[in-house]
Amino acid sequence: MLGFLVKKAFFDMWDHFLAVVILNLGFILIITLTPLAAQALAPLSVAGSLASFALGGALLFVYSGVASMAARDIANYERAEFKKVIGYLKETWKSSLIIGAIWLAVTVVVVFGFPFYAQIGGWIGLLALVFLFWAIVIWSLASQFYFPVRAQLDHEPRKVIRKSFVLFFDNTFFAIVLGVLTIVGFVLSGFTAFLIPGMTALLILHQVALKLRLLKYDYLEENPEASRRDIPWDALLIDERERVGKRTLRGMIFPWKE
Repeated sequence: MLGFLVKKAFFDMWDHFLAVVILNLGFILIITLTPLAAQALAPLSVAGSLASFALGGALLFVYSGVASMAARDIANYERAEFKKVIGYLKETWKSSLIIGAIWLAVTVVVVFGFPFYAQIGGWIGLLALVFLFWAIVIWSLASQFYFPVRAQLDHEPRKVIRKSFVLFFDNTFFAIVLGVLTIVGFVLSGFTAFLIPGMTALLILHQVALKLRLLKYDYLEENPEASRRDIPWDALLIDERERVGKRTLRGMIFPWKE
């Protein structure tokens, strides 16, 4: 199942290469302009510089919410149509700002919490550091499901967060592997200045991950007596494998010759 996850996510990106590049350009633009604006405002106003960082961060998460909806369409074998952007923006901006605010709080904890408890020392400080570390790790892994759950299952932020944690605790190994794939994809993106695969491809990966994982729950709902540890993935993925099809290097580069 994990191998097919990587295969489908890759070919979903490849089949929508232009759309992925254009969406990645949006990420690059936000990430590039935010520090430049903050640097330009710093001599004039420290508050203005900080406000530009806050605005850039908020814009990044709002844009991520919109791009995630496009990633969902791609994962569902649909076209990523830019005429849908305004509708997706209206639909997702609130939930995107909420996840952004949570990550801001996590960042504050990392920047100030870890040094504070490290300075305290002793067993109290050590326990606090261990607790904060694992809390952040768990949140980081669970939050991978936030945008996919928002796009595929629910729109109410509290329910989205709750379902994200349910998915994590019920699929812990899968979430860890997904996290590793995300880190690998992020590192590889650095070699192309995040143009390819980029943030959009990672969003596609997360959307595909949830889409495939939901097949497990459909199966368990139809077979309540089945073992949760013995999911017949080969049977469940037949349709998806047929839709992705067999690919060759020649077919990827020259599809009209296949």
